[in-house]
Amino acid sequence: MPLLMLDLDNTLVDRDAAFRDAVTAFLAEHHLPATDVTWVMAVDAGGYTARPDVAVAMNDRFRGRAPATAVQALLDRGGADHVVLTDVAREALSRASADGWACVIVTNGRTIQQEAKIFRTGFDRLVQGWVISEKVGFKKPDPKIFHAAADAVGVPLVGAWVIGDSAHADIAGADALGLRSIWCRTAGHGSRLPPAPLTSPRTSPRRSTASSARRNRAGPSRPVPVGALVSDVGCRGEPGGMGVPVSSAHFRSHVAGPRAGKERCLLVVVPAG
Repeated sequence: MPLLMLDLDNTLVDRDAAFRDAVTAFLAEHHLPATDVTWVMAVDAGGYTARPDVAVAMNDRFRGRAPATAVQALLDRGGADHVVLTDVAREALSRASADGWACVIVTNGRTIQQEAKIFRTGFDRLVQGWVISEKVGFKKPDPKIFHAAADAVGVPLVGAWVIGDSAHADIAGADALGLRSIWCRTAGHGSRLPPAPLTSPRTSPRRSTASSARRNRAGPSRPVPVGALVSDVGCRGEPGGMGVPVSSAHFRSHVAGPRAGKERCLLVVVPAG
């Protein structure tokens, strides 16, 4: 049984959209300018800014207009009460399990917040397990969290795949263990890996993007169309022609430092929308 490790935020669920909805509700509740949602999202940086730092910035900006306890409550929930399970994610995970994959969510974050997302969406019934950084004491890209995911379902890491949106946390983590991966990012969003060198005899960036767009017509462009990704990573662990292979040497030279390696990462660019 091969192992498929999936990121949660902005891969299986649209974390940024959920947090934006929560912030919008917070601003309305405290009669703050709706336009401040853009500022909060910039400070939040997709959840990568430390929560205490976000709290300090928000308390400073909204001092006297919103209590610190309300700001903390917003950050504690983190949009967990606004996340949704898309049909494409549900169908993808159901198909993956039916095809023999052991699906495990591997996510950085607070246990109470991430488990709230998992139970709210019903992922607890769609995957074989999950590993949360706060609970196990290791954060992606630390190899230990991927080992913990494998141990959680009793499946070896050999032949495993990682799917995620973070070059640093997901793809660098997979690369350090010699695992194959699918790096998903939305067109127009920042990336530390230049697109120009991403070519191979089998696929081209033009074909890859078009393929992703065709597969994505049935659902929203965000979160990443995990259904397409799981469908293309067949039971034998071979990609079905989607994505642009990225050599580990090129990946490392821009993200993790130069070292030699073979191709084992697929870049999937999702049309923004």
